[in-house]
Order: sequence, then structure tokens, then C-alpha cells
Amino acid sequence: MVKRNRKGESGQAKNYITRTQAVKKLQLSLPDFRKLCIWKGIYPREPRNRRKVSKSATASTTFYYTKDIQYLLHEPLLQKFRDQKVLEKKISRALGRGDVSDASRLERNAARPDKTGKPRYTLNHVIRERYPTFIDAIRDLDDCLSMLFLFANLPSTTAVPAKMIARCERLCLEFQHYLITTNSLRKSFLSIKGIYYQANIQGEDVLWLVPYKFNQRVVGDVDFRIMGTFVEFYMTLLGFVNYRLYTSIGLKYPPKFDQLKDDQGAELAAFSLEGANLATIDQAEAVTNGETEHGPDPKVQAQVDQLMLQLREESGGDTTAEETPAEDAEGEDKPSDAIDKFEPVAPGGDVLPQPSYSSNDPAQLFAPFTFFLSRETPRQSLEFILRAFGCKRIGWDSVLGEGSFTTDESDPSITHQIVDRPLVQAAMDEEAGDGEDNQTAQKLGPNHRYPGRVYVQPQWVWDSVNDEELKSPELYAPGAGLPPHLSPFVKTAQGQYDPTIPLEEQQTEAEAIDAQLEDADGQPHDEESEVENDMDIASGDEEEEEEEEDGDFGGFPGEENEASDDEDESATLERQRELEAEMAGKSVQSKKPADAKTKAKLEEKKALEKKKKQEAEDLERAKGMLSKKKRKLFEQMQYTNNKKSAEDMKLRAKRRKMEKEAAAKKNKA
Repeated sequence: MVKRNRKGESGQAKNYITRTQAVKKLQLSLPDFRKLCIWKGIYPREPRNRRKVSKSATASTTFYYTKDIQYLLHEPLLQKFRDQKVLEKKISRALGRGDVSDASRLERNAARPDKTGKPRYTLNHVIRERYPTFIDAIRDLDDCLSMLFLFANLPSTTAVPAKMIARCERLCLEFQHYLITTNSLRKSFLSIKGIYYQANIQGEDVLWLVPYKFNQRVVGDVDFRIMGTFVEFYMTLLGFVNYRLYTSIGLKYPPKFDQLKDDQGAELAAFSLEGANLATIDQAEAVTNGETEHGPDPKVQAQVDQLMLQLREESGGDTTAEETPAEDAEGEDKPSDAIDKFEPVAPGGDVLPQPSYSSNDPAQLFAPFTFFLSRETPRQSLEFILRAFGCKRIGWDSVLGEGSFTTDESDPSITHQIVDRPLVQAAMDEEAGDGEDNQTAQKLGPNHRYPGRVYVQPQWVWDSVNDEELKSPELYAPGAGLPPHLSPFVKTAQGQYDPTIPLEEQQTEAEAIDAQLEDADGQPHDEESEVENDMDIASGDEEEEEEEEDGDFGGFPGEENEASDDEDESATLERQRELEAEMAGKSVQSKKPADAKTKAKLEEKKALEKKKKQEAEDLERAKGMLSKKKRKLFEQMQYTNNKKSAEDMKLRAKRRKMEKEAAAKKNKA
């Protein structure tokens, strides 16, 4: 007898399970089920046909794979959740009987993370399951770091306990110390959302977002229970990653933490790194790019040199010839300091960036300098970036916290001062009449600067880091108009607007003509010229239609006929403008006579628009030869390209306006 398939026991109905059925099968509460799914990486699935999957008359909204729920049945965390549920029932039962002493005894025996600090469970096995290799964990650090840095800046509330915030901040500072020690930080960008950082850790690029140090306002429409579940998982993940990173470069984890310095706002300075032999490591003797910098052992080098000398003597050859084998070896090229260059194979090919020798080490970009941070600058982010790129001496005012190299702004060893104020004036002490150049003896008033010191705005640090070279301090002087701060994570495509290229090199021919016409008479010609051209085209089409209907062909018109037609069209347009101005109640402005240069530009623009119209007609005819599917795809591509072109045109127009305003101000001055 053939076995009959019942409804809901085969096909898609067997592969999917609703959330209600999953909770009932696991015997968990809904919050615990959400936690378990987040930690194990199980997410809702969308079936192809909801009607076939649903086993009840009511429409189910959330479905999971049945295999995923079967996988959760063997999770050790289930027993922890059930034990906690049993304990809560015992406490509520004791309180219901009025036995307060029994209820308090049960609470004392329970593992209370908020009271005793001992967690009810650990997520170590979950981390090992989700990340089989260490590279997998590094690739998943983007969201982890962004979430932990966000919670490290939040104020403590009932939904976000203070212990969670403190642990997030400590893990983030430990991760920053690793980046400083290994010089792994590569790029950074200031945006509206916060500060983006990118680091290269063991060959993998990690990008995360850090919010600004403002007072955060916790709103009520955010479910911090769900976010707290992610944070609990990410804290365990970053703890594992920090341990592996520290031990890979020979450091002890966790580093020593000074609670007193942290209470005084030291942050990074509250940690002291130690090696595997418990010796404190100086930041000057840092490890670069995850590999320890060791010089050759003198004893081993002497033995190698002696062995090479013996081999040369045994061979009986000339030592001078042995010292220069590249010159006499056959079939080998002579070594040269020149580097290869990438040249296009065919004309018009892609031009690749040419390799060059870098004289500056990005890891030691700020090593020779001593910085002083003014009170209005973002101290935490600047300290992290400067230390990550080699600077060891950073000072700031005592109100910004502990851990600075110096709190005396008049320290003569300071070479650069980062300020974010209006123009800083240089002023010498009037009382010092002896003429000695003693900076420590100067008494400078507010908004004054010390001679011999470079004053820059904070953007100088970010732009220098992204370009891997020290930018000119004159462009970032206090009160000066800053250059555009471009994102280092966006690569400009060909034909796209690029703020670093002059406007004349990237504007279209039509935009150049409009700009020249606007400069000629000081009025924009975009809208007026478009209206005139549309009317000219429309009038020309009407004349052609009339000629076709009449069937009269009077031969090719001469120059006199063309001139008369242009005069008639200009007179018609002039009368139309007068009528429109009279209906609008405005005064009629007489049109100035255009010179020969302006007329030539107008003719050039008219010819260009005629060419564009002809190209558009050819394109429409070509589209008619395509199939319906290809035509729709082509129209979609065309719409996207036109949208990008319109955005680029707006940006170029905005830049052109700003350049004209700046030139006008300069001429007035």
C-alpha cells in the first residue's frame, strides 16, 4: 500500500517553522529565544509561497528553517535559561506564600551579574563555533567595533548599565593600544555621523565608526534589549580578538589598568603594556605591523661572515669577483635602482598609477614633532591618531584629563599646536624690554600665539594621515578657509566630479559656453537660452511642416533670407518677452546689443544643441532596433547616468559660484 503524504508533512511546509512553534518546541520565553537566535546567528527566512508554508488559517509573519531550530535543541545555553526560569518561579512562589526569608536566600544563592559580577553563562563556545579561524573573527569586527564604541559613549541608564559601558570602553581602549603599538591605523575621515577609522590587521581592512564626544540623549524608541544582546556577544568577541592580537606580538593580556588615572580622564594613559616577561614596554620600542623589529645578532653575523670567507678561499677564486657576482654572472641582469613603470599596451588604455619610492614612513609621520592640543579640539581622537602615526609627545591642558606629556602651553619643546579658534595673533610681551627670546618668560594674552611654533587646525592631521605626507601648514592656519575634506574610502570614477581637479578640466562644453556668456553680461544664460532654443526648434519644426503640407519648394535660401528669418525670430521673441512682462506687471527691460564675441558664443551653443538633438534622434532610432528587455535595461542605465550627470552638474555650478564670489571679494580687497 502506497504511503500517502499528509498536508504539512512534506515540501516547503516541512522545511519552515513559525516563530510560535519554535518557541513552543524549545520551551523558552520570547526574549530568551531572541537572544539565542542573535548569538547563534539564526535569522528569519522568507519562503517563496507563504500560503503553502502556513499550517494554520491565520497568516504567520515570521518563519525559520526547521533545521536551524533542530540545531538549537542541542545548545548548552538552553539549560541555563531553564534553570534561571525555575529559580524565578521558586522566588515568586516563596513571595506568594509570604516567606520573605526563603525568597531572599534564593536570591543570594542565585548568580546575579549586576550584584556579584558573576555571569550566569558564558558565550565562549558560541564564539568558537561562529568563527572557526581567527581571520573570520577579524573580518566581522566592523559592526563589533562600531557598536562597542557607540555604547562606550552612552550615559548609564536602567537599560544600559554602567558596568556594560565601562567594559565596552575598556575593550575599545585596549584595541586602540594594539593599533598604536603596531602602527596598523591607515585612514580616517570626519563625517556628520562621526569619525571613520580604517586599520589593516593581519592583511584584513577593518572599518568602523566612532561617534563624537558629545552628550548623548537616550531616546525611548530604541529597543536597548536587542542592542544589549548584540553588545554582550560583541564584548566576548572583542575580548577574544584582543587576547589573540596581544599575544601575537608578545604582549601580556590584559594590560595593567590604573583605575585612578582612568577616573581622572587619562583613558589611553590609564593602561601600561607589558611583555611576556612582565617587563613594561615603552611606546618608543613599539612593534611595527605585527612583526617584532630585531636587528641581526652580532655573534651570529660574525660566524656567517667567517664561513663565507672560508668558502671563498676554498673556491680559489678572486674575492673581488665574488663580491660582485651580478656583474660577471651570465644570464643575470644587473641590479638597478630604477623601478618598473606601467605603460598602456594599446593607445587609449587605462593609465595605472606609477610606483615610486616613498621617502616618508607613514608609521613615523608625526614622530619628530611635539604637539599641544588646545581645549576646544577633540583630544581623544587626535591623541589616538597622533600616537598611531609615531608621535610620542602630546600635551594638553589639565582640564582635558591626565596622561599628557606636558600641561604647560609655554613649553619651548612644543613644535605644533592644534587649535580650532579664529585667527590667532602673534604678540610679544611688552614688559620684556631686554629683548631676550625666552618663551617661558612671555606673558601672552588670550588669542595670542608663541613665536616659532606651527599653528594648524585639526583637519591638518586627518588630511596628512590620509595622504601619507605632511600637508602644507599654511593651508590649515587658524581662521583660514580649509581645503575640501574628501573621504579616502571613495574612489572617483572617470567623468565624475572631482574637487581636486580644476573646474575647466572637467566641465562640459555647454557649461563652458554658458559660463563665458554669463561673464560677458553678468546674467545667467542657462534658462533663457534653453527657452529660446526650444522656441527656435519649435518654430523651425512648424515651418518644415507647413512647407511639407503646401508642397512648395522655393529652392535653397540665400544669406539674405537667413538674415531676415533670424531678424523675424528675434523680433517675435522680443515681443513675447514684452507681453509676458506686461502681464506680470513688471517693467520691460531693453535687451542690450550683443557684441561679436557673444554672438559667436551663441551660435556655437546653438550648433552644440543642434548636435545633441541629432544624437538623441539617432539614439532613439537605435533603441527601436532592440528587443523589449534590452531596451528597458538600456533605458534604466541611461536614467542612472543622467541622474549622476545632473548631480555632477549641480556640484560644478556650486563650485563655479563659490569661485566667482571668492574672486569678487579678492578684487574688492
